[in-house]
Amino acid sequence: MSVRIDEVDRKILAELQRDASQSLDDIAKAVGSSKTPVWNRIRKLREGGVIGRQTVILDAEALGFEACFFVLIRTSEHEAEWQRAFLKALKDRPEVQEAHRLAGDIDYILKVRVKNARAYDAFYQALISEVKVHNVTALLSMEEIKSTTLLPLDS
Repeated sequence: MSVRIDEVDRKILAELQRDASQSLDDIAKAVGSSKTPVWNRIRKLREGGVIGRQTVILDAEALGFEACFFVLIRTSEHEAEWQRAFLKALKDRPEVQEAHRLAGDIDYILKVRVKNARAYDAFYQALISEVKVHNVTALLSMEEIKSTTLLPLDS
């Protein structure tokens, strides 16, 4: 379903991105509307697939997940069966926060969040025991400079 998004919808989406827990009254006030039209627009955006699931963003370090690794994977395997096994291995591991298939020299990049280097090694050993990879390079993030889920809606 294709959804037409106007300026009011963009304002509503910006408010929801900023804080989805705020009340309909607060969102309506922020976008210069009333509660019922805002609710109808949010419902339309959900039904149209513009708004997905709602969740809470947790502080990884506060919960003891102090190590963030970016894992670069090169593979010489590109058959459908290998890809199925690889994707299953990634989906089965909660440590993998993001996974992307890339164009260029690197085939995949993963964002892996773990408690420490030992936990990363356990993740790595489990992954390579399940799927054959040509080369794995792990880069430890020393400092998170920017992390956001916000899309630039006013662009």
